Amino acid sequence: MASAAAAALPTRREALMARLREPADYDLVVVGGGATGLGVALDAAARGFRVALVESHDFAKGTSSRATKLVHGGVRYLAQGNIALVREALHERTTLLRNAPHLAQPLAFVMPSYHWWETPFYGIGLTMYDALAGQAGLGRTQFLGRQETLRLLPNARAQGLSGGVKYWDGQFNDARLALALARTAATRGALLANYCQATGLVYEDGKVAGVRCTDAETGADFQLRSRCVINATGVWVDALRQQDGTANPGDGRRPTRPMVAPSQGVHLVVDREFLAGDTALMVPKTADGRVLFAVPWLGKVILGTTDTPREDLVREPRPFPEEVRFILSEAARYLTRAPGRQDVRSVWVGLRPLVKPQDDDGENTKGLSREHTVLVSRSNLVTVTGGKWTTYRAMAEDVLQKCFEKSLLATRAAGVTANLRLVGAGEGGARPAPIEASPGLHSYGSEQDLVLGMPGATVLLVPGLTEGMVRFAVRHEYARCVEDVLARRSRLLFLDAAAAAAAAPRVGEIVAEETGRDPQTGAFLQLAQEYLQLPG
Repeated sequence: MASAAAAALPTRREALMARLREPADYDLVVVGGGATGLGVALDAAARGFRVALVESHDFAKGTSSRATKLVHGGVRYLAQGNIALVREALHERTTLLRNAPHLAQPLAFVMPSYHWWETPFYGIGLTMYDALAGQAGLGRTQFLGRQETLRLLPNARAQGLSGGVKYWDGQFNDARLALALARTAATRGALLANYCQATGLVYEDGKVAGVRCTDAETGADFQLRSRCVINATGVWVDALRQQDGTANPGDGRRPTRPMVAPSQGVHLVVDREFLAGDTALMVPKTADGRVLFAVPWLGKVILGTTDTPREDLVREPRPFPEEVRFILSEAARYLTRAPGRQDVRSVWVGLRPLVKPQDDDGENTKGLSREHTVLVSRSNLVTVTGGKWTTYRAMAEDVLQKCFEKSLLATRAAGVTANLRLVGAGEGGARPAPIEASPGLHSYGSEQDLVLGMPGATVLLVPGLTEGMVRFAVRHEYARCVEDVLARRSRLLFLDAAAAAAAAPRVGEIVAEETGRDPQTGAFLQLAQEYLQLPG
């Protein structure tokens, strides 16, 4: 692990873009700065490859900042009989908690039982979950009586409660984990740029040989030459695949077919008074067969999620009225005090890139694959999509293995990231204090002293955010505008949109001082209003 001083590399935009514009031949260019693309960039850089990554917006702007914040093996996948997926995810869960203890920690869940058969039925399944985890388990599954269930979930509806089952999974800060991947890759020599769009592919002899790019801030165009190009743009992978197919129609076979069927997941955030304590509530089967979570996170509670097909790939998807009604009505079935529309502090939506079978019309997302897929086109464009945050590292290894098999890269040994602690994790040893103990500084881990040394470190803007943190975000964490700071360096927009709007003017002033650019405060204030509005 690099030292704290080396980890806090400056992210000066002008210098970074100047380096990217220099003529160079990369081993690997990654398009997409979400969990998957950043994971690939880190793995490749850690193996010694020359790597560049471009992201059209901010890192983790899309799906990768809008997860339910769970590092998990997938209890529902176990019920579906997908043992291999669960086993892999449980292994990766432990790896992530070890390599980023400041961003990911164990979390206890309780399934309350309102029918006599639920405790033994779900308890047996979760005991199997423990068995699959083996030594990677985080805690033993326990069968609970009524009183113990209410002690752990004091806000659970007592009427009809017979008991429950307690089990363990993990929780994490998704956007900041993405940032840690980017910054760790940079310490290994990778060049990464947000707000830099891949506008097309470069070909030589019918094969992909690089990417055409545009700097979104200056409008400057340039090319990145590369032996291998990875399309890791999540729900947007088909756009680059279609472009590749149009540019290289090949032997006249059928045109490139879409491989992603997006599924929308909605999350509502309410105050902790609706779910006191540090234990999450999990309902394995709601009225319509979906899973519902009530998860404590950074001083608030996340309610969700839905699983709804969606055709339009907008950057800021909004919930459908029926999704909001579903979450609130299901929460009312299990909580003594049901949150209402007026209690929602923020509502946000993520689009999952579910992999579509060849004969599937995409109408039922429950039947689509939650596993990742790696494809190589006739022109050697490598596309990866699907999967989930927990398995990002395994996905990266699979992508590189596919590159080796297709002779796009020279084979190098895998496993280099299995014990690679991310920026902020320190050198090992004791786990940081619980997240709830220091919601502002905790996520900086071993870099806390660096943050405290920034100008304005003692000037509090809102609870959990100081002027020093804003300056650190711009100088060392690639932040370029108010949204970058308040949505993804701090998570305030996702926790309390009204508080984020109140902090925005001063944050904008600081960002402008640091960058010399328009901090886009007005655009952020409009966005914050969207996070406060519930449809219907």
